[in-house]
Amino acid sequence: MPLTQPDAAPKFGLIIIGDEILSGKRADKHLPKVIELLKARGLSLAWAEYVGDDPARITAALQRAFESGDVVFSTGGIGATPDDHTRQCAARALGVDLALHPQAKVLIEQRMQELALEQGKSYDPDQADNLHRLNMGVFPQGAQIIPNPYNKIPGFFLTQERGGVFFVPGFPVMAWPMIEWVLDTHYRALFAKDSWLERSVIIFGAMEATLTPLMENLERDFPDIKVFSLPSVDHPDFGRHIELGVKGTPDAVASAFIGLLDGLAPFKLKLGPEMVRS
Repeated sequence: MPLTQPDAAPKFGLIIIGDEILSGKRADKHLPKVIELLKARGLSLAWAEYVGDDPARITAALQRAFESGDVVFSTGGIGATPDDHTRQCAARALGVDLALHPQAKVLIEQRMQELALEQGKSYDPDQADNLHRLNMGVFPQGAQIIPNPYNKIPGFFLTQERGGVFFVPGFPVMAWPMIEWVLDTHYRALFAKDSWLERSVIIFGAMEATLTPLMENLERDFPDIKVFSLPSVDHPDFGRHIELGVKGTPDAVASAFIGLLDGLAPFKLKLGPEMVRS
């Protein structure tokens, strides 16, 4: 069932948890993928945060996420090994207890039965390692599950009056379809394909400080858009330049971009190609 949304659409955030990312043992793939998944649905990522396997830092990050009112995806640390702290930190951040989720228990047991069958063994629910695996279904009280199409071991989510935090594994093969499920199941009403546009122009021989008053005027005169400035010193095609543009809904961008070009005219700068991105 889709989650009830407040009048103002929430922003989207991402927390990436794991010492292996910060140490460089693994390269993060979640940030570009989540940006891609959101963009395909006409949405965008407002912020992202990296956190190591430090319970105090994880708890603090999750407290900020819950208090933000944003829709936040948290990747990593929901397993049952000593370096997995996310489930416990989520409970601590909300001040609730942990409990074995009944639906998660059923799914984990189904997965263990399948593994036993694949290995030609009989399934013993009281076997020590099977009992330990049930810890992966111990979630903060009030949590709901996120189905895992890869191996059935679910993630979980907790919602507030506005927004919520959605917890998925660190493995991309599991995390990415689970994030897609969250978006398509709970936030389809926010999808806005073809309603976001960027228009920009390449500018040669200018300094950002010189163009700042123009950018401020554009955001004042066209409050429904955002202005962006991307300087480059060694672009393979354009060399040193500034890409100056506006982004927002197509109608708002159309008017604002005309204002941008009109505002540039008095500077008598050399302009390069114009660009459009949706």
